[in-house]
Amino acid sequence: MQIRNTLLAAILMTLVACGGGSSPAPAAGPTEAAAPLPSWNDGPARTAIVEFVERVTDPASADFVPAAERIAVFDNDGTLWAEKPAYFQLFFAIEQMRVLAEADPEVAAREPFRTLLDEGMGGLAGMDVHALLGPLVEAAGGMPAADFEATADAWLASSRHPERDVLYTDLVYQPMLELLDYLRAHEFQTWICSGGGIDFVRAFSEQVYGIPPEQVIGTTLELEFSDDTGLVRVAEIHHINDGPGKPVGIARHIGRRPIMAFGNSDGDLPMIQYATSGPGPGMGVYIHHDDAEREWAYDRESSVGRLDVGLGMAAERGWTVVSMQQAWSQVFPTR
Repeated sequence: MQIRNTLLAAILMTLVACGGGSSPAPAAGPTEAAAPLPSWNDGPARTAIVEFVERVTDPASADFVPAAERIAVFDNDGTLWAEKPAYFQLFFAIEQMRVLAEADPEVAAREPFRTLLDEGMGGLAGMDVHALLGPLVEAAGGMPAADFEATADAWLASSRHPERDVLYTDLVYQPMLELLDYLRAHEFQTWICSGGGIDFVRAFSEQVYGIPPEQVIGTTLELEFSDDTGLVRVAEIHHINDGPGKPVGIARHIGRRPIMAFGNSDGDLPMIQYATSGPGPGMGVYIHHDDAEREWAYDRESSVGRLDVGLGMAAERGWTVVSMQQAWSQVFPTR
């Protein structure tokens, strides 16, 4: 899959060494080194993150955490890439519904298939997204796992966002790409813990974020194996990795409590609570969508990425709230 946003290939911070004249330039001292997180403005959010990382990676610190235990988990939709006007995987799922309807015309006559096929994402207005779970599972089932990945690859490489007219993978957050690189440079494991489908996120996670598929946790369907077709996705949910399902998914996949958790909605609240529940240091971070000019502004009243309870708890619990408007000098990568 030829996807490079560094939502698909991790945009590594580029270090450019410049020299000139007849003698080499002196090596940069500690105060001259490039500042971490260049797309983050100086302020409380950046300071809190950097100070926490320095504290847990300093062997002389009382909060020192061995490298094997430095685990950071990230929600995907609204935390690593955008999620408006709807979760991007929904757009992909509607395309899969069209394929299913073409193979079985009776499907096209059933609701909510009929409305979604006729109206696309416009048909979601007033529709309970949770009520779509069954049809989405039906559309995703029955396909060999390898075929699903190839289909997702092709869709991500060609499909464009309905409002921004760019590839969906162009709507990854540049500051978060820098943060992933910064944490890995300090020997953190970076994991995705998404409410989205695990196979969909795994299709691009390594190329976009530098996060290998084995470090992706998500909602999963049942799988079956046969000699003829190999692994096949079954139209039955195995695990919903949202809300309280996120700590469960983390425990099953990682086997350690993370010490940093990044989210943007109330669906991420249990994950943040888990990471900050102790013992030992823990940091919870909420990405707050408050930049209508460069991205979208929403929180308590949004049907997608709703942040209400968690936003109120952040101040009480000492969690960091990252204002996109104030904390980020750049939102999306420059193309």
